Amino acid sequence: MLNSEQTELDLPPAHSEPESVFSDCGRMGSAEESGVALCPQPRGAEQGEAVKKDLQHLSREERRRRRRATAKYRTAHATRERIRVEAFNMAFAELRKLLPTLPPDKKLSKIEILRLAICYISYLNHVLDV
Repeated sequence: MLNSEQTELDLPPAHSEPESVFSDCGRMGSAEESGVALCPQPRGAEQGEAVKKDLQHLSREERRRRRRATAKYRTAHATRERIRVEAFNMAFAELRKLLPTLPPDKKLSKIEILRLAICYISYLNHVLDV
């Protein structure tokens, strides 16, 4: 849990990407203005190291909760869940096509599809046994 002094900004990035780490380098202006030809150390990496030191005293479970609280993690999780649900629904649609019903295009719920599949498999076993 976050206490009143900690914010989501204290969390380390789950997967840092090169363009996000060096994003400040392109906006610094010319080398003459800043007095430095290249970014010696990206600001994102410095913050990441400081946050890692702050998080070392936390339990594994607390670190996991903080990582899961980031917007990037939630977005990735929602995408994975959406893909999983779509695959699940496609599997039900394919199973539905194999089951005989009257009328053939009748809309069935998922539980009705499963119950009808059980009955149909039992019927086919009975036909094979006779």
